[in-house]
This record gives sequence, C-alpha cells and structure tokens, in this order.
Amino acid sequence: MGMTESERVAALSSLPHGPEFRFVDALTSLIPGKEGSGRYLVRGDEAFLAGHFPGQALMPGVILLEAIAQLGGVVVQTDPDQPPLKNLRLTAIRAAKILGAALPGETLLLRAKVEGRLGNLVQLEGDVTGPNGLLASAKVALSGE
Repeated sequence: MGMTESERVAALSSLPHGPEFRFVDALTSLIPGKEGSGRYLVRGDEAFLAGHFPGQALMPGVILLEAIAQLGGVVVQTDPDQPPLKNLRLTAIRAAKILGAALPGETLLLRAKVEGRLGNLVQLEGDVTGPNGLLASAKVALSGE
C-alpha cells in the first residue's frame, strides 16, 4: 500500500515525544495498523552521547529498543479499524537482544510489525539494523486508554 510523503509525515506526527527524544526521523513505509519501517540518523549531538561514552559515543542499547517502540506507536496509532489510543505507552519489552552498537553518522533502519491486539494492549515485534547488520530486536507491548 503506497502512502504519499505527506501522509507519512502526518502519521509520524502521532508520536507524542519532543524532538530531543524522538528516534524516528522518517517513515519509509507504512501499512497502517499493521507494520512500518523508518530511519534514524545518529547525529552525534544527542545530549546522552556526551556521557555514553566520552570520546567514544555509542547509541545506548535501550534507545535502540525505544526506537522500535516509537515506530510501533506510529503503526498502532494509524490503524484504520481502531481509534487512536490516548496516552499510549511502552509497557513491556520481551526477548530483547542488543547485538551491536550504533555510532554517530550512521543511519539506522527500523522495522515494527503488529503481532496481536487485545483491546488497549498491542504487541509488536521489531528490529534495528545499522550499516554493519542487525543491532537490536525485541517484542514490545504498548498500551493506552
């Protein structure tokens, strides 16, 4: 299903995070309510990189998992068959694997796919890939009101 660039930008705007804590720069594909992919450029000026680690910046593994959850949130909130959930939050992470590190200047490719939905609880699986391969994968649960 093809979406226009403006539709993808509008879908991305469903993220409640401020720009300082947004880890999806652009949607590259979206099947609303089902799955999506996106990208994030590790700029190098993110505040947390100054301390993780001084002189050898690495994107924290938990932020890679957050990126999966954020992309998953966009997928969930665009479901044409369900109204958007209020106060959508990350409520669980399972089967998480952090397999590598992301460095400043690298573009990360994100993927998230809905596995199931029960009322206000949605389970997704997703991953983050960098220039040298798979960096992280996890199953995440999001819930809202």
